[in-house]
Amino acid sequence: MRTLAMLAACGLMLAGCGNDSEAGSAPTSSPTASSPAQPSSVATTPPGSTPPGGTPTSPAKPPASPSTGTGIKTAASDFGPMLFDSTGQAIYLFDKETSSAPACYTACAVAWPPVLTDGPPTAAGEVKQSLLGTTKRTDGKTQVTYGGHPLYYYAHEGKNEVKCHNIEGFGGLWLVVTPAGAAAPA
Repeated sequence: MRTLAMLAACGLMLAGCGNDSEAGSAPTSSPTASSPAQPSSVATTPPGSTPPGGTPTSPAKPPASPSTGTGIKTAASDFGPMLFDSTGQAIYLFDKETSSAPACYTACAVAWPPVLTDGPPTAAGEVKQSLLGTTKRTDGKTQVTYGGHPLYYYAHEGKNEVKCHNIEGFGGLWLVVTPAGAAAPA
């Protein structure tokens, strides 16, 4: 399985930014990170028992962790100011999508991973908070939208790189996103 995944990744790297395949309709699954175990409190009386002259005890529950939203910022590029995530990864839209419903799954989502979030996305720079939103993917994950467009990364780009503006693949064009919420000119 691991060899198959590595071969697929090599094939995508050789293919460059685009692929003429159509976008798939089924989601891909990815491993989820597990959170570290939370320490529990030490009880002198076993859970569910009643200490002499006291009230029943219950097992300790770990505290809920707050959700954090993905940060979206702007930075200069050869195409003018455009969107990046807070780490400097370039963000794209897929012009085949005419609503906030994602159409990029399977092989498409391997080459163009969706920008996901665990809470409300946050704006920085020229990003307008009012244009940020989210949409649910068919796998239940939450994808960031901007100006009604689902947002994506290109899988084979480093931080602060913009290699794939105006590239055709999976039945549409991949375009960088301006602070106004539209695709940058080609």
